[in-house]
Amino acid sequence: MGSEDLDETVEKILNGEGLEVTGFDSVPEQLRPVALRKTVCYIVSAVIFNAKEEVLMVQEAKRECYGHWYLPAGRMELGESIQEAVQREVREEAGVDCELVTLLLVQEQGPRWIRFTFLAEVTGGNLKTTAEADSESLQAQWWDRETPLPLRCQDILTLIDAGLKYRRKPWFPVCQPVDLPCEVVCQRLLLAFTNPKNSDEERLWLLLGDHTVDADAEMLPRLPVAAVTHTVTWAGQRLVKKCMASSYSALNVKVCGILGVQHNGRVHGKTDGLCFNTLVTLEYLDEGLVDLHSPPPLESEGYRWQEVTNQSLKMNILQRIKDASLLPLHSLY
Repeated sequence: MGSEDLDETVEKILNGEGLEVTGFDSVPEQLRPVALRKTVCYIVSAVIFNAKEEVLMVQEAKRECYGHWYLPAGRMELGESIQEAVQREVREEAGVDCELVTLLLVQEQGPRWIRFTFLAEVTGGNLKTTAEADSESLQAQWWDRETPLPLRCQDILTLIDAGLKYRRKPWFPVCQPVDLPCEVVCQRLLLAFTNPKNSDEERLWLLLGDHTVDADAEMLPRLPVAAVTHTVTWAGQRLVKKCMASSYSALNVKVCGILGVQHNGRVHGKTDGLCFNTLVTLEYLDEGLVDLHSPPPLESEGYRWQEVTNQSLKMNILQRIKDASLLPLHSLY
């Protein structure tokens, strides 16, 4: 494995690009492909503002929340990409076409329920009126966020606030899901350990898994990939516990956020999975008890620490950690 190969791999992940999932480092005994609407449910929603910073809302037609208001949202359908699902829901419920600005927030309750919220802009169409009411919605309107409105659920207020914040001052790069297939819900970890900031030189190590071999027998670097069985955040915890069992209780494993999302739902039951490329950091809970100048010792075969010597790449990773300029990931457990 050459350092240039590792640099290229990490740069792709940092830039929000995707990489084929070729294997898993942390998996349950029985790992089966997920199937949309059977073993996983993906929700999409859109936060859309007009020039007055009013937010687009739709009035629900469903019996259990009839007449209440919510963001355009709904479940992904078979064969859809994440982007296609958002645009379809906005068109069906609000009557307008939209362009997706960026993935804004990901929320999850484990692999069975994941919601993708996008910031979007209207590109055409007309707001649905009461004369056009159907099973999707009763009507759509712009809401100034001050006039009292009976909401279906208060959870959308957080999404609206995040959309306003990003619209006024983006705090992470534009993120759009990458069209790459995956059989399960998994997390690729850019897992970093740094020595103390008061050291003479700040150093950075990344955890690497076993190398993979391509058709030309070239050794390639591989970032660890963990299957998600509980929550996306816990998948990283499980991998660290596997690799660093003796040190685990002394470590803080922090999922900083998402660098990119990979999905391709074209083949039902085979490509309904997702891969979250995430930045994860390790730090010691008690800095006075350990040698902080070296990463935790590894106790599982097939893993090793690789120090990042490319100064540009190292500073890029360290800056992302410092600024927290990543797509937010929230576990709802």
